[in-house]
Amino acid sequence: MSEGNRFSPDMAVADAMKLHPRAGEVFAAFHLGGCAHCHINAFETIEQVCNAYGVEVNVLLEVLEGLFENEASANA
Repeated sequence: MSEGNRFSPDMAVADAMKLHPRAGEVFAAFHLGGCAHCHINAFETIEQVCNAYGVEVNVLLEVLEGLFENEASANA
């Protein structure tokens, strides 16, 4: 991860959701809180949630960061 990243492993899920309107879609795509049996605590960190569900934290963070990269590309 580079220094300019907006998301980090120690960020609370709630803060990540506030940071980008589509962050919830990314969590759901990784089966993290997107369905009735995949409830996650919004106050847990991204890393805690990834560890609990067996998701590679760096992969999730890359996809979350991609939300901003995709916006920049679309607006260019």
